[in-house]
Amino acid sequence: METMIGVDLGTTSTKTVLFDVQGHVLATANIDYPLYQDEPEMAEEDPETIFEAVIAGLSQVLRQQPENAAAVQGVAFSAAMHSVILLDEQYHPLTRVITWADNRAAAAAAQLQQLPGAQALVQRTGVPIHPMSPLAKLMWLQAERPELVAQMRYVVGIKDYVLWRLCGELVQDYSLANATGWFNLHTMDWDSEALQLAGLTPAQLPRLVDTSYILPRMDPAFATVTGLSAETPLIIGASDGTLSNLGVNAIAPGVLAVTIGTSGAVRAVVDHPVVDPNGKLFTYYLAPNRWVVGGPVNNGGIVFRWVRDQLFAPEKLTAEQLQIDPYTLLTEIAANVPAGAEGLLFHPYLGGERAPIWNADARGSFFGLTRRHTRAHMVRATLEGIVYNLYAVMLMIQGVAGEPVAIQATGGFAQSALWRQMLADIFEREVTIPASFESSALGAAVIGMQALGMIDSLDAVAEMVGATNVHQPNVQTFDAYRALLPIWIRLAREVAGEYAAIAAYQRDHH
Repeated sequence: METMIGVDLGTTSTKTVLFDVQGHVLATANIDYPLYQDEPEMAEEDPETIFEAVIAGLSQVLRQQPENAAAVQGVAFSAAMHSVILLDEQYHPLTRVITWADNRAAAAAAQLQQLPGAQALVQRTGVPIHPMSPLAKLMWLQAERPELVAQMRYVVGIKDYVLWRLCGELVQDYSLANATGWFNLHTMDWDSEALQLAGLTPAQLPRLVDTSYILPRMDPAFATVTGLSAETPLIIGASDGTLSNLGVNAIAPGVLAVTIGTSGAVRAVVDHPVVDPNGKLFTYYLAPNRWVVGGPVNNGGIVFRWVRDQLFAPEKLTAEQLQIDPYTLLTEIAANVPAGAEGLLFHPYLGGERAPIWNADARGSFFGLTRRHTRAHMVRATLEGIVYNLYAVMLMIQGVAGEPVAIQATGGFAQSALWRQMLADIFEREVTIPASFESSALGAAVIGMQALGMIDSLDAVAEMVGATNVHQPNVQTFDAYRALLPIWIRLAREVAGEYAAIAAYQRDHH
């Protein structure tokens, strides 16, 4: 039986999954590691710890399936976007991994936004201007840590570093390169103007390769530790967001991938690079003739957690004592309120926001409160507000990628039948919850299978991804949501001018 391993380097853990050629999960390992937040806005990881997690994950899945170790045809990789590590001449890290969640480059991003060529830069790179981007991070490091920049010989991401440790070759796939902010998606090469802003030369960056690139043989010492043959091919793979679309079978025209976990995202696949003219969406490479257009949001399940902890603390305590999931209790409470929460609207911007507004100063709000509204209305409005925000992202995607016809939805929200149905009702589209739960790892494995000729094309993923739930939109909710969505969108625009002022006040009076 031929098998493939997918390794997903995430922000707080590395997931390693052994799949057969039909996409069935044979073994899994999940190795956690800390996210360092030693100062305000910091979000860093230790690269050596992540490398060790990769070795441990490979070892664990093979120990679970020792009889299939010889059947492993390859190992393919996924990784979180926007990570930065500075290396010296000997490839030793000068920094920890500066992750996408690190916000210390906010001033550099604001400076970048004011440049005359800012929007042209977004059109060439497909990356919205934001502190998450490596371009902003390098500008920040130049200003704040010039001594480190002076010692720097290479700039890499976490996947580049891990694969260099495994194989001794420094390469970066087009997909992760596309997320740096200094890659030109039209020429498929580094963008000279962006490199100048970052203070980089091409010689300081990994060699660019396609997402199906097969690396040299693994270092025999690491192969022995993991239980793999040193001849096992390693396939470079792509970024986690683009691979998630592949792993949930959202690669056909008109099929959206919607994720609501701690944060969230809406993404669609197109056959050529299209960039939002307003610079509010990303455009990232997946594979030849497959590009992912979408928008990430900061505020998903983490906002529901805030409601649980701050508005329903007594119920949370009672539920825990009775060994009942507090979220299940809250969704049951919300289900007693009609669609639209009787005119109560919620903007979920408790942690600033990326798409659709790209404003780190954005703040949350309830609007339309009356004496008749209860906490039950507030929890329903919160769930709806998170979906309204994703709907606003969908409208932008629709403008460049066409009308969506169906939704493949994943994330922790899928545990709630109410929330799943709410997504179908607000988007007015069929919503399918795929059976695959490790979508980025599966996406990497599918890339690896195609690279090695185990499958004919990426479309084979359609036979691998089943469905756990399918929801049809409920026409009885259409009137409420169609009336409220325009109000929600207009209100978001009207209050945007005050976000900076209220955020400044909060910082000054913290």
